[in-house]
Amino acid sequence: MAKAAKKIVFSRSRDIPFNKLVLSESNVRRTRPEAELDELTHDIDRREDLVQGLNVRAILDGDGNETGMFEVPAGGRRYRAIERLVKAKRFPKDGLVPCIVRKSDTRILPEDDSLAENLLRAGLHPLDQFRAFQDMLDKGMTEEEIAAAYLTTVQVVKQRLRLNAVSPVLRDAYAEERMTLDMLMAFTVNPDHARQEQVWEAVQHSYNRQPWHIRQLLMETTIPASDKRARFVGIDAYVAAGGAVLRDLFEDDDGGWLADPALLHRLVSEKLKAVADEIAAEGWKWIKVDLDLPYGYDHGLRQLTVAFVDLTDEERAERKALRAEYDRLEAEYDGADELPDEIDQRLGEIEEALEAFEKRSVVYDPADIARAGVFVSVDRDGDVVVDRGYVRPEDEASVTVEGSDAETDGESGGDDVPATPSVQRAVITIGGQGTEADDDEEDDAVKPLPERLVIELTAHRTLALRDAVASHPQVALTALLHKLVLDAFKRNAHGCAVEASVQEVHFPVQASDLKDCASAKAIQARVEAWKADMPLEDDDRLWNWIAGLDDASRLALLAHCVSYGINALYERPNPHSGYGVTQHGLARRMRDADRLARATGLDMVEAGWRPSVANYLGRVTKSRIIEAVREALGEEKAQLIDHLKKPEMAREAERLLADTGWLPGPLRLADPDAISTDASETGGDEALPAFLADDEDEQADDGEGDADDPAMIAAE
Repeated sequence: MAKAAKKIVFSRSRDIPFNKLVLSESNVRRTRPEAELDELTHDIDRREDLVQGLNVRAILDGDGNETGMFEVPAGGRRYRAIERLVKAKRFPKDGLVPCIVRKSDTRILPEDDSLAENLLRAGLHPLDQFRAFQDMLDKGMTEEEIAAAYLTTVQVVKQRLRLNAVSPVLRDAYAEERMTLDMLMAFTVNPDHARQEQVWEAVQHSYNRQPWHIRQLLMETTIPASDKRARFVGIDAYVAAGGAVLRDLFEDDDGGWLADPALLHRLVSEKLKAVADEIAAEGWKWIKVDLDLPYGYDHGLRQLTVAFVDLTDEERAERKALRAEYDRLEAEYDGADELPDEIDQRLGEIEEALEAFEKRSVVYDPADIARAGVFVSVDRDGDVVVDRGYVRPEDEASVTVEGSDAETDGESGGDDVPATPSVQRAVITIGGQGTEADDDEEDDAVKPLPERLVIELTAHRTLALRDAVASHPQVALTALLHKLVLDAFKRNAHGCAVEASVQEVHFPVQASDLKDCASAKAIQARVEAWKADMPLEDDDRLWNWIAGLDDASRLALLAHCVSYGINALYERPNPHSGYGVTQHGLARRMRDADRLARATGLDMVEAGWRPSVANYLGRVTKSRIIEAVREALGEEKAQLIDHLKKPEMAREAERLLADTGWLPGPLRLADPDAISTDASETGGDEALPAFLADDEDEQADDGEGDADDPAMIAAE
């Protein structure tokens, strides 16, 4: 019969007066025993109790009898903490301490007890601490109370709570050691659990799992608070409008990120419009507002000469006195290694005062204001920059010869006709788009397409043409030979759609979706494929590589290179200087672009373009929207939306037109017979495309401008 195993009997617990306890020499903690003792003392004092009692053994005399004293081999830090409380008179010397008294007949050494207590305990997983802080908060403790209890800062508590607030999927991944704590910290910047899980799915199998990359992915749809748009509007105004700001509690985030770009863009537009309206009250003819004015924005414009407001006698005297004081102080401290603080401060004050005199108000001639305009932009610090007084060539005052018939025409037509209107409303454009009256007040006329929209649409067409030509080597070869023949035999090929120098034409004005369209992606893929094979680092090797290509590859490469010279972009004709394209050149460019489109079989619908609120319908008048639906689907469908306000009309039209294949004028293929007829009727001059020629006629009918003025073709 098997012998039964001996039952375990635990040692008894007793309360022992503190003055009957002494530290044991068998306690194995001897290196830095005072480490972090302040925190333990604070915790015992705060809760007025021990979480865990001491492990003690009776001290025996020489005969093996108990002396009434007890040594502490396990629990030395708790003993030292209580000792500090005794010295601080927070605990009596003879106060009772809960202890586990080891049996006197045990064979376990005291060093064994001390070592086991420290080695066989498992440290708390960080996730458990995060959850504990959250539980304490949920049960009534404040963040400040939690921080005080554990001798830490409120910021640390906030960090732990934020870590506990991430998606459970991420917490499980951290618990299973599939991500590091630094990675988990990175995920806290965006509280959206769905977005966190989406990014985790993307990075967990990626080679790049760095915390900075995770933050970048989580914040890619937000706008940094350091962005000039955010500074221009102001974080307080953005938050007051209902916007959320995301903050990184673990890194310097430079103010955080604005989570609602649409709201910020609306606030930016509203504030820019308010600035423009205030400037418009000064009487300017036009105001162009943009966050970033392009390089050379004032090219071809004449800047008005200005006169500063005269200083009063008192101001002149003050300026003279300030200059004299500045010169005196500079002379007095000339050669000094360092200026006294008060002198340095005073010199700075004088400089600011003198600069204010130089920046005093300027005076413009009212007649100049009536024909000139203003550029408004925002600098990198979010401050408004106003640049006044620029005259466009078409707005210059007429110059007549004495005695000529022109003296009786136009705005110089006699004393009864004022040279400039007494009251005019400034034409304000923000980001290239007009800000005229409410859409419901639009008349029924089909107005010209905005110039910026025409440029954006033709940029789409240009990119699609490049892709099409690069895919049709024979067409590219024909186009190149056509250009070379014109250069060699006619020497007047300026303005053609193919520029044989193959200098890529960039798009200073473009829609936001241009870079993501199918044509752009196809061109980029083709570029990467060719570059992967080309020895571009060495001209000789490149020559030999090209020479070794088969005929099909050479034609394909030729087509790709020629395609970079395709330019089907609309731009305003400039008859006043040698810069830009002439009206003849623009018409020829558009005709050549149509010829290339027919030769390659380009269809902008197949190229991926669809009318949307962003790229067309939200940018044109209600009449244009109804016209588009009528052309695509008939009068019945057009009548279904003609009563709607413009935003709803545009959205509904986008839905209706989605699969119809409808295209606006700038993207359509012109009728070659119609172009030939137009050219013959004008004595052989190049005819403009229909979408531009029609707009000219409409403007003439409305009396809004001279139909011969190319600047009026696509009004801003």
